[in-house]
Amino acid sequence: MTNRKIVIGSRGSELALWQSQWVQRALSALHSTVEVEIRIIKTKGDKILDSPLSSIGDKGLFTKELENALLDGSIDLAVHSLKDVPTVIPDGLRIAAVCERENVCDVFISHPSKGHKRLIDVPRGGIVATGSLRRRCQVLQLRPDIQIADIRGNLGTRIEKLNQSRWDGMILAKAGIDRLGRSGLIAEVLPAIQFLPAVGQGALAIESRSNDETVLPLVFGLDHTASHQATSGERAVLRRLEGGCQIPIGAYGRIENGELLIDAIVGSLDGTRAVRSSIRGIPDQSEQLGTTLAQDLLARGADKILEEIRRGTA
Repeated sequence: MTNRKIVIGSRGSELALWQSQWVQRALSALHSTVEVEIRIIKTKGDKILDSPLSSIGDKGLFTKELENALLDGSIDLAVHSLKDVPTVIPDGLRIAAVCERENVCDVFISHPSKGHKRLIDVPRGGIVATGSLRRRCQVLQLRPDIQIADIRGNLGTRIEKLNQSRWDGMILAKAGIDRLGRSGLIAEVLPAIQFLPAVGQGALAIESRSNDETVLPLVFGLDHTASHQATSGERAVLRRLEGGCQIPIGAYGRIENGELLIDAIVGSLDGTRAVRSSIRGIPDQSEQLGTTLAQDLLARGADKILEEIRRGTA
């Protein structure tokens, strides 16, 4: 293919642009004759910054406008943080590639004027900020004495809020901090097995029209099989549980010794109850494994936790 132009749709945040520019460079390296352009599109999640994610719904909060642009043909690809992508993709679209996953862990960033280098070191009654119900639940499981503050915004905004606050620290995803060259902020990396990440955390998804026979072959070369299988299993867990930003759900899939292992958790908002389970099996059966794991979680009591959260009684 020669003299072909590909338009990538991207959110306008620093991290989103880093991700889209990474894909742009990778596509250009694979297909030197193809011009790749980035077009910024503002999503609902970028416009509503004064409310917790859990209170405004999450069905396409950071993806819907990009998907509409794909469907109307104004862009050819959309680059997302996979954790932002709903588990049900609109008709006519598909996840064409999942790029090789970065570190999946969450990290603790301490207030610069305080000496806490680990979450466990935060004094009793201390304050830790997070915008994630999943993180809230798991922090309270480890430290039920801690107070949780809600935080939203891009990395720079969150760092500024932390510095100007009386909080003891905040919890963010390691991948985003590393991508923006701010790894020096990290006080502690929280082990993924102990502190399960969000579904798809650390992975980039490239979405396209499902029937675009011109663009799809260009993108397939960026797909990383192990990352795609692991995240497909995680997303199957989330899909069966019908969860999202309003539900504390974590999952961690990875390939070890030729097997796909998935750990998952469903917890109450106050961290007092949580159901965990795990599964292992053939990587090619990732979605089936994820669905089976979700069924096991429900049978162990996750159904009651989810029902209470949806009723607003948990």
